[in-house]
Amino acid sequence: MVYNMENDTIAAISTAVSSAGIGIIRISGADAVTVADRVYRSKGGRVHLKDQASHTIHYGYIVDGDEVVDEVLVMLMRGPKSFTAEDTVEINCHGGVYAVRRVLEAVLKNGARPAEPGEFTKRAFLNGRIDLSQAEAVIDVIQAKNEYALKSSVSQLKGAVQAAVQKIRERILYQIAFIESALDDPEHISLEGYPERLEKEARELEQEITHLIDSADNGRIMKEGIQTVILGRPNAGKSSLLNAMLGEERAIVTEVAGTTRDVLEESISLNGLTLNMIDTAGIRETEDVVERIGVERAKEKAQQADLILYVADSSQELDENDREILHSLGGKKAVLILNKSDLPPAVTAENLKKITGEQYPVLSVSAREGNGIELLEQTIRELFYRGELSFNDEVYITNARQKADLVNARESVLKVLESISLGLPEDFYSIDLMSAYEALGAILGESVGEDLVNEIFSRFCMGK
Repeated sequence: MVYNMENDTIAAISTAVSSAGIGIIRISGADAVTVADRVYRSKGGRVHLKDQASHTIHYGYIVDGDEVVDEVLVMLMRGPKSFTAEDTVEINCHGGVYAVRRVLEAVLKNGARPAEPGEFTKRAFLNGRIDLSQAEAVIDVIQAKNEYALKSSVSQLKGAVQAAVQKIRERILYQIAFIESALDDPEHISLEGYPERLEKEARELEQEITHLIDSADNGRIMKEGIQTVILGRPNAGKSSLLNAMLGEERAIVTEVAGTTRDVLEESISLNGLTLNMIDTAGIRETEDVVERIGVERAKEKAQQADLILYVADSSQELDENDREILHSLGGKKAVLILNKSDLPPAVTAENLKKITGEQYPVLSVSAREGNGIELLEQTIRELFYRGELSFNDEVYITNARQKADLVNARESVLKVLESISLGLPEDFYSIDLMSAYEALGAILGESVGEDLVNEIFSRFCMGK
């Protein structure tokens, strides 16, 4: 696939535009050094960047005509040993909003144009510095919300997805080459017994691709967080539980049943994971129009949840509202919470298990006193991750586009197995194997359209 890429020199602010100690303006392109030389003056006035070695840092000033704009350090990196594989200059100036913008203005006046969002990373991809899976990992690193998301993104940035996909593609390519060679030279290369050998290989390939697809659920949770919905009847202590887990008073808590009438969403960091917490209206039959809308929204959120925290008031007998909620869990991951454990109990874990069976953990907590919250957090983590996550050997797919390409690849491999079972000619094997090969190549950026590439990089921040 050939993409259009302008050869002009681009520049942008690569750090946040806010009061800070340091601001960085990045310049990349064929004339990056020339543009930088036009605005840079060494302290003694005798150093020209064009005469300096790559990967060196120089102290001096940025000037706009006769005006000194700022005191700076300038980093010089010549291509192809730079992020974009082009000549790149990074100007480290003081981080004030006005100072950074004035430095950028001077650079733009002297031959660079403003970079588009993600254009530096796009050039790195188009110049072969990184593949598309690594490019997508760059934005994931920037947007990482927790420890696991960051580790997974860094692993992908280092080429974990690329290596896993390339390994599968090499095995597929070997089979394609063997079939084509045998068809071209049947006198010397026999296909006798080959369908049986290919069937074994195809089943192994299908299992490896399926393993990557299955990792996408964990990958999505790492990246986006666990959609966690708190359900219970009115006044069970749902909002108190949310406040206890957040460590601050975010939800209004009163003794009046039905105080929460709409969903309240907050995010918390939990042992390296992100919980997207959703506090909902208490579920009950009500004639109040506003409250009824809140109840319906609560049920909708529960259908979309990764995790449900069911909260029961352990000091009150279960009612029909509680039973309705428990019967509606539908096999989702859930924790059953007996709240108000500081009061005399009217409900026990055995009462809940008689309704739901043994499939859900049951915990006693006191949201008001903060008792049992640490055990709850530990239980949630164990529901999603058994043991420690490894980012050295395990690959996690965190990107919906990549998962879709893997699904396409698996479907093509399954077609190969179907062709073998039907006794079809070897040409059919080759066609579907090539489809699988190309689908996997799309993950790395091969055979993808320019529109898709532009759409991916348009989501990047300016200067990256």
